Amino acid sequence: MHGAVRHIVTALLIAGLAPAAAAYGAAATLTQAAQAAYENGNTGEAAALFERAARAGNRVAQFRYAMLLRSGKAYSPEAHAVWRWLRRSAEAGFPPAQFEFARLYEDGAGVRQSHAVAAEWFLRAARQGHADAQYRLALLQLHGTGIAADSRSAVRWLHAAARAGHPGAKRQLARMYESGHGVVRDLEQAAYWADRAAIACPAGNATWPATGCDRRPPC
Repeated sequence: MHGAVRHIVTALLIAGLAPAAAAYGAAATLTQAAQAAYENGNTGEAAALFERAARAGNRVAQFRYAMLLRSGKAYSPEAHAVWRWLRRSAEAGFPPAQFEFARLYEDGAGVRQSHAVAAEWFLRAARQGHADAQYRLALLQLHGTGIAADSRSAVRWLHAAARAGHPGAKRQLARMYESGHGVVRDLEQAAYWADRAAIACPAGNATWPATGCDRRPPC
């Protein structure tokens, strides 16, 4: 353990905090140290610290450790480790983990594909404002895939994602308003959202915006 991390954890214990509070503080400190190590390029150290914090119950660390495992930057001998750590973080209410957990089931990545399970977890993340989850949930609702078809609800989620800056949601709204599919046809709205999508992803941009768009290639 880094000296700074050890000193902070010791200080928490000396301060007479309740064991649960001290453990929570220690896990948060380990997570911060892991993030710093990762940003400094020390991936192995970061993975070890994320794992320790994850086992101590930190949901952010559980998510980050799962993502390192999935990318091959960390290794675990445990079976289905990515699924297990994502599930723990998702069940603890962390929206990014809920979204990635849903994607596992949507894609059938290491699990039996289930759009119903995907929709359930997209919904949990969407309710917490996760724009990618709002967009993916809306697409499932538009097609009635794994969830009852509901164009009204889908449009509400698309608007929420679009307001948060999701370019895919903006383009989907533009298409829907132009065609009248699922909404009352409105060419002004179609033009509005098409313009917003163009601003979010200008022509010639070599890097896809961080908000993503259904994992499609750059503009």
